[in-house]
Amino acid sequence: MSGELVLVTGGSGFLGAHCILALLDAGYRVRTTVRSSTREADVLAMLRVSGTEPGETLSFAYADLMTDTGWPEAVAGCEYVLHVASPFPPGVPKHEDELIIPAREGALRVLRAARDAGVKRVVLTSSFAAVGYGQVPVAGHPFTEENWTDLTAKVSAYVKSKTLAERAAWDFIAGQGGALELAVVNPVGIFGPVLGPDHSTSTEFIRRLLDGEMPGLPRMLFGVVDVRDVADLHLRAMTNPLAKGERFLAISGDFMTMLEIVQTLRARMGDAASRVPTRVLPDWLVRLVGLFDGQAAQIVTELGKARNATSAKATRLLGWAPRSREDALVATSESLIQLGLIKKSK
Repeated sequence: MSGELVLVTGGSGFLGAHCILALLDAGYRVRTTVRSSTREADVLAMLRVSGTEPGETLSFAYADLMTDTGWPEAVAGCEYVLHVASPFPPGVPKHEDELIIPAREGALRVLRAARDAGVKRVVLTSSFAAVGYGQVPVAGHPFTEENWTDLTAKVSAYVKSKTLAERAAWDFIAGQGGALELAVVNPVGIFGPVLGPDHSTSTEFIRRLLDGEMPGLPRMLFGVVDVRDVADLHLRAMTNPLAKGERFLAISGDFMTMLEIVQTLRARMGDAASRVPTRVLPDWLVRLVGLFDGQAAQIVTELGKARNATSAKATRLLGWAPRSREDALVATSESLIQLGLIKKSK
């Protein structure tokens, strides 16, 4: 924490901005990548929402996951890299390569540049998507870091992109990584305090609930974790010797049904949750809507699947202790309201 320089890719994103905040709070200097100079103001605005004015402790580099340009300059002089940037669209892409190629090739570009610059360790943000899909969940046996998504089964483009990107990263370290170390964080759905209008797919789900935009609740489950705890886990995985070469699931408690999520919001948010639906939709109706709605289409394959996972490894090896699922959901809701991102009741 002696002012070491850390690169955070994708600092204008929901998790990226929280990683910057956690690093600055811990005494690091931070450089973050954005695609163009116009995004610098967005990053600074997000940090100000949390009361942070980074000054000279934050700098910017311009780089894109789809090109080699800018990455050597971005990693120069960095002790660590948090590779957070990755595409996660709200709808279904026209072709899976729209997600797979940026995720996989972007990870490899960052790893190559980090290796060549003498970076000590890269922490890659992967996902539970690379752990627990393409296989039938077994009751009483939560998914762990030993599990990998089975790509021989039918999975979404996003799930495939995260799995292939993480596989490619581990293969690179094994074959071409040199002295570079790698640790991976695999979060479930990331919730928590929103810092601006450009937030995440998970938090957008809460916004749609609070705004009454969802007619009912699909019969599915969500893993929940607070973005501040995911950022904290990245920092622990960045410096702890025990994290070298390891994956870490990030989840707070068991998966929640959508009804449990709604019940939490109604119990904790009062009138602000008055438009949140409570009716559980039949599976056939969700499948029908999925033919016309991109967001609904992404969840059709998950209807009724009772997945679960455990973050015991992160707790045991790194001392990670996340907030409760309920607090993460409430923090999301409160921040959306405070930023004026929820429509006012008539």
